[in-house]
Amino acid sequence: MRVSFLALLATGALAAPAMAEMNFNRIASFPVALNNPDAEETSAEIIAATGDGMTLVYSDSPAGVIGFIDITDPANPQAAGTFVLPNGEPTAVSALGQTVFVAENTAASYTDTSGVLHAVDAASRDVIASCDLGGQPDSTAVAPDGSFITVAIENERDEDLGDGRVPQMPAGYLVIQPLGDGGSMECDAQIRVDLTGLADVAGEDPEPEFVDVNANGDIVVTLQENNHMVVVSAAGEVLSHFSAGAVDLDNIDTTEEGALLFTESLSDVPREPDAVQWIDTDHMVIANEGDMDGGSRGFTVFHRDGTEVFEAGTSFEHAIVEIGHYPEERSGNKGVEPEGMEFATINGTPMMFLLAERSSVVGVYDMTNPAAPALAQLLPSGTAPEGAIAIPDRNLLVVANEYDGREDGAAPSHVMLFEYQDAPAVYPHLTSAGTDELIGWGAISGQVMAEDGTIFAVNDSFYGMQPTIFHIDPSQTPARIVDAIRVTREGAPAQLMDMEGITLDGNGGFWVASEGRSDRLVPHAIYHIGADGAIEDYIALPDALLAVERRFGFEGITRVDDMLYIAVQREWRDDPANHAKVLGYNLDTEEWSFAHYPLTEPATGWVGLSEIVAHDGFLYFVERDNQHATAAVTKQITRVALDSVEMVALDETPNVLEKELVVDLLPVLTSTGGYVLDKVEGLAIAADGTMWVSTDNDGVDDHSGETMFFSIAPM
Repeated sequence: MRVSFLALLATGALAAPAMAEMNFNRIASFPVALNNPDAEETSAEIIAATGDGMTLVYSDSPAGVIGFIDITDPANPQAAGTFVLPNGEPTAVSALGQTVFVAENTAASYTDTSGVLHAVDAASRDVIASCDLGGQPDSTAVAPDGSFITVAIENERDEDLGDGRVPQMPAGYLVIQPLGDGGSMECDAQIRVDLTGLADVAGEDPEPEFVDVNANGDIVVTLQENNHMVVVSAAGEVLSHFSAGAVDLDNIDTTEEGALLFTESLSDVPREPDAVQWIDTDHMVIANEGDMDGGSRGFTVFHRDGTEVFEAGTSFEHAIVEIGHYPEERSGNKGVEPEGMEFATINGTPMMFLLAERSSVVGVYDMTNPAAPALAQLLPSGTAPEGAIAIPDRNLLVVANEYDGREDGAAPSHVMLFEYQDAPAVYPHLTSAGTDELIGWGAISGQVMAEDGTIFAVNDSFYGMQPTIFHIDPSQTPARIVDAIRVTREGAPAQLMDMEGITLDGNGGFWVASEGRSDRLVPHAIYHIGADGAIEDYIALPDALLAVERRFGFEGITRVDDMLYIAVQREWRDDPANHAKVLGYNLDTEEWSFAHYPLTEPATGWVGLSEIVAHDGFLYFVERDNQHATAAVTKQITRVALDSVEMVALDETPNVLEKELVVDLLPVLTSTGGYVLDKVEGLAIAADGTMWVSTDNDGVDDHSGETMFFSIAPM
């Protein structure tokens, strides 16, 4: 029996709550490789939109181009070609009407710096004018009245020189480039603003990072490495400047130890801001990414005179923790790393959009009161959001994500479009918000449905020092993690486990399948775990299986009376091509048996099993390939009638199971406007047949961090 996506919609499996409200929801994802199909690497970094809001323009440094996307229909973006830079790499783009301004870095080295600003006609792609910048440009911003464009000339430092410390000459500065009719540039009227001698940190070597212009034509610029802020008039006069200051941080994770432990603190952390945006003519907000010494993991609102108006502290990071996007591999650095930012008034509400680079999250804040920003939403981005542009007239937010992971088997760079809708927020699907303690989570793998309709799920070896069974209440929207049961051995956190499957033992505890990996000394094993998380016993593989095992081992486990069924992900050494073992272990007789599952022929990469669940006379399987986005072909739920399953002894010739397709998951995986995620790994089935499916976000390591957790109505 095959169920289509339209059938799922008809049954209400993916239906949203009836009560509507204004929210941003993703409506499309555009892989920028479509504009450069022959390029080995492409990246969407800084993004802008033409004045009519119909064309997006983004910088693509690896490909050395500016890319164009037609969003006449924003839900169906189309590749619109590229503009190839003459000599160097693009660092930023801005737009005024149909004119696109491109900052090009032409520097020969860190000490021999140069750059050019081009004005390009968006329709013809003709260069209208080019002005020398004298140094290596970073960000750009056009004055709201269109009278000038300003450019931060960073003259960035060599991070391999002198421990990457400033000062490193030449110093950076600010360019103010007057504009004429139609976006033409008056190169001779260019102003270069000296910013030396202002900052307490390496004042002789300012490194301007990000610029913005308010309605009065005043420019604010961040000096990231100098931990300083400067406000400059349109005429080039320094109006004010001040240190960005420092913050004390409590209840954070500063150690990369394979666990999410938010029990540490840091004091006097320099903010070292990256992006900045004016909220109004008197207030600005900065993203405190950090660089050399800093990064306070949040954002700060300042008055233009340097008075601190609001400090977010750890609130932004903690909100990200709750939706499973915390990047444990960056704990020792700068955590979620707020970097990019956009500000716009949409539907009458002033909004700040904060991009967390390492968490791949966009925080949407209501900035009606600059002294009390209110977090409205967290949106799922592609991997490593770098730039954003709001198009208020069309209720759109667009985010450019720079990471192209194709070489490492990850997803390509994408531009994602969100629409402000009279509708419930679709994301997140799963959260730990509302618990007494801050529960971090990620890398969700196997699942099992409890008799009361709740779900137990396990994380995998990404959190090797913190194996956990999460208790989930799927009746809430979003689904809620209500408890985290830490798996222990003799009272200490269990180690050398890679939990990929879980099933109930019938007595309040669990059987858990651990995928082995010999190069990491992780054995293939089945663990008996009590309700409190303590390991009570384990079942090791017999010699006959150890002799043929491979890395891709146990991916799911389920129980039928005294029989445990275990799904092996891929072929082991004695299996024919595209056949994976389904192992059986009789808890009463302690005998092993097996059958073969016929895997779908892979189009690219490999296809394997990710889950097994017994329900109502069937064994259900999750079968998937290891591909993302448009390369994904096989993401499906199949089943085999239990009364047809003939298991044989390990020394016998196995039977091949006869599977039937139940659900093609590809349409569901793109139903929220994102690209197809590769790791569909969790399946739990309720008594009424409702199927709950989840994806593994790899602990946000070279991954968007997005976890899908959704239900499919009974068949």
